[in-house]
Amino acid sequence: MPEGTPRPRRGATTIEEVARAAGVSRQTVSNALNAPQRVRPDTLARVTAAIRELGYQPDQSARSLRSGARRTLGYLAPVDDPFDPNPLMAGFLEALVDAAGAQGQRVLLFRPGHGRAGGAVQGLAQDAAQDAVQGGAQDAAGPLAAIDELVAARQVDGLVLADVLGDDPRIGHVVRAGLPFVTFGRTGPGQPQHWVDIANDTAMAVVVRHLAALGHRRIGYVGRAEDLPWMAARRAGFLAEAARLGLSAVTAARPDVAAVRELLRGPERPTAFAAGSDLLALDVYEAVRAEGLAVGPAGVAVTGFHDTPLCRHLHPALTSVRLPLRTIAAALVERLLGQVRGEAPPAGGLELAAELVVRASSQTGP
Repeated sequence: MPEGTPRPRRGATTIEEVARAAGVSRQTVSNALNAPQRVRPDTLARVTAAIRELGYQPDQSARSLRSGARRTLGYLAPVDDPFDPNPLMAGFLEALVDAAGAQGQRVLLFRPGHGRAGGAVQGLAQDAAQDAVQGGAQDAAGPLAAIDELVAARQVDGLVLADVLGDDPRIGHVVRAGLPFVTFGRTGPGQPQHWVDIANDTAMAVVVRHLAALGHRRIGYVGRAEDLPWMAARRAGFLAEAARLGLSAVTAARPDVAAVRELLRGPERPTAFAAGSDLLALDVYEAVRAEGLAVGPAGVAVTGFHDTPLCRHLHPALTSVRLPLRTIAAALVERLLGQVRGEAPPAGGLELAAELVVRASSQTGP
C-alpha cells in the first residue's frame, strides 16, 4: 500500500485506536485535533501519521455537542431560476464552500420563502444565488423570517450575506439577533463594517484606461439599477476616469439594445463601450451588429464585467473584469470565524482589486 494512503477498515476507527498506534493518551489525540499548539511537534507528527494511516474521522457531532460549535456557516441566497442560474454568484458559492471546507467548516444554504432552511452544501455548489442586478429586490419579510428560523434552530455559528444594500434591513436584524456575520458587499454608515468587496470604481477606471490606451476617444457606458451600490460605483468610476483623461463619454439612456443603437446612430458615435456586466455586454454586441458594424478591433470595442464563462465563448471573446471570488470567499470565512472565536473584528471592511482580462473584443485600437 502506498505511503500515506489510509488503511481500509471494516468499522470506524476510534480515538483509542489512534492513541494506541501513536503511543500516546486519548487526551493527547484530542489535543492534537482541537488544540494542536498544546502538543509537542514530534508528538503531533506521530498522532497525525496515525490518523492518516488508520483513516480516522472525528465525530463532528460529538465535538459540536461538547464545544457548542456547529462548524457550520449559513449562506442566505436569494431565489434563483435553476434553468437560468446566475453564473457569478454560482461561482461565489463554489468558492465559499471551498474556503469553508479548508477551515473545517460546512456551508448551510438557505433561502427566504421556503419555510425552512435548506440542506447543507458540501463540495461542488449545487445551487446558484441570484445576483441582485437581475432582480434581487425582495420583500424584506422573507429574508428576515428565514434568518429568525435559522437562529432559533441554532444550526449555524455565523452567517454570510451577499448583494448588500446601503440600507439593507438584514444587517440590523442579524445584529439584534447577536449572530456573527460577514457580507459580500459594503454595509452602510453606522452599521458594522464586516464586509469584503471589490473596488468597483477603480476596476471600471482600469477599463477606461485600457480603452484610452488603444486610442479610443469616444466611449460609452451601459449599466442598470443605479440604486445598487456596486453598479453606481462602476458608473461613477467610468465617468470620473473618462473626465480625467479628457475623453468624450456618454451613457446609454436605458440598459437595452435600443438605447445602445441610438448612441451608435449619433454624429459622435462611441468607438468603444464599457458594460456594467457581461450580460449587458451581450446587448452591446447585438446593437453593434444590428447597426451593420463589427465588434472588436475592426469595429466597436466592447468590455464586460464579472468575467463569467460566457466571455470565452463569445465571438469575439469578451474582455471583462474578473472578480477574485476565491480570495473574497477566503477573507469572508476568516473574518467570520474570527468573530465566532470571540476575536475583535477589524475596524473596517476589506477592499480587494479586480483584474481586467483582455480578449479579442478590445485587443487593438479603433
